[in-house]
Amino acid sequence: MILRASMRTDIPAFYAPWFYNRLQAGFVCVRGPYNPRQVTRYRLSPDVVDLFVFCTKNPAPMLDRLQELSAYGQYWFVTITPYGPEIEPRAPDKRRVIQDFWRLSKAVGPHRTAWRYDPILISPDYPVERHLASFAGMARQLEGATHTAIISFIDIYQKVRRNFPEAQEVEENHRITLGRELLAIARRRGMVLKACAEGDALAPLGVDCSGCLTQSVYESALGQAVRLPKSPSVRPGACACFMGQDIGAYDSCGHLCRYCYANSNPAAAQRNLLAHDPASPFLLGGPRPDDLVRDAKQKSWLQGGQQILL
Repeated sequence: MILRASMRTDIPAFYAPWFYNRLQAGFVCVRGPYNPRQVTRYRLSPDVVDLFVFCTKNPAPMLDRLQELSAYGQYWFVTITPYGPEIEPRAPDKRRVIQDFWRLSKAVGPHRTAWRYDPILISPDYPVERHLASFAGMARQLEGATHTAIISFIDIYQKVRRNFPEAQEVEENHRITLGRELLAIARRRGMVLKACAEGDALAPLGVDCSGCLTQSVYESALGQAVRLPKSPSVRPGACACFMGQDIGAYDSCGHLCRYCYANSNPAAAQRNLLAHDPASPFLLGGPRPDDLVRDAKQKSWLQGGQQILL
């Protein structure tokens, strides 16, 4: 099976000791995001977990212990954007993240890393021209470290509207211009440009709109064929992404990005960060008397040693 770590928070940046503690313990407990009494217990063993998907703005805290993940498949999304602290208050310095991206790529391989330049937002400080220049500069520095660049445009969810009221949807003409020009830049740097959950609007330009967590992505990362189960974790109507199961928790990311859909408000995220216990089986808090705990049904999805040529 596939576990995400995590689209709800940045585990590598803020919870790396906890994650490695859970690997050593052999299990992790995850509260239901909508019913906290419901707890799913996942066994962490390469017998049943084929691959971890990491989503981060800062892989550095994980890098010195990657050998502890050697028995597992890995796929990494590393987000690097042009925004300053007025939008990403606590994101790390971009130059250092690019250096750490290279460290990560050398450790796991460029076919197991993807650069996310998202979400794209347009404002007087970040016009189309600035995005083109920023993307070109970052792509030049990342050439050879990854085969994949991923873009998306800001979605104005209710949480985003509350935390970032001046943010606006990106107009269609800007989307087309950016899609066309970013595609040309990515190709010059040996990267496939993918659009995340943007439908097929950019497909006529040549942008890959099939998804960034598809079966082919997993098989390339693992070097083996996999059989994905039929599951509602496939993102309906948007792409062919198979989302897997997430071991993170909302309202716990310390970057405090104003466009983030996973933090309801900065104060809640900061409180949860301060209360985090690296020894707990839960990312946030610990066991409760009224918990309804169930063991996840887990099995490997690898297909009998069928190799995938990279």
